Amino acid sequence: MELDNIDFQILRLLNENSRIQWKDLGEQIHMTGQAVGNRIKKLEDSGVIKAYSVIVDELKLGLSYTAFVIIYMKTANHDLFIRFVHDRNEVMEVHRVSGEGCYHLKIKVKSQDQLNLFLDRLLKFGNYSIHLSIQEIKQQSPLIAT
Repeated sequence: MELDNIDFQILRLLNENSRIQWKDLGEQIHMTGQAVGNRIKKLEDSGVIKAYSVIVDELKLGLSYTAFVIIYMKTANHDLFIRFVHDRNEVMEVHRVSGEGCYHLKIKVKSQDQLNLFLDRLLKFGNYSIHLSIQEIKQQSPLIAT
């Protein structure tokens, strides 16, 4: 699906507030709510819009520790590791990378004890290095170009 300027405007506005009414969104881009709804449906059907989500304040949930873990796998078979990270709620992101390490993980936990337990379990897959976040400076959803 080829996106036009209107599609990008819709995506930008949905990115700011995915609960916006189609009528209100349409008023901002000079379209009817029904026309906006049809555009959104096409974006969903084509897979451009994969899902809608909620952004929560992790500190208010008690997740006060953010760690970035680089894992150096000890085997070429990564299937068990991939299953492991999918099953762990504290794992927010996993990226297979080129360069240093095999995978980079973003971890959110409530305590150092919880982090240590996770790291102990991680050792069965390989060695790791860890970087603790001191302060989050910026958090943003993917930028929607217009």
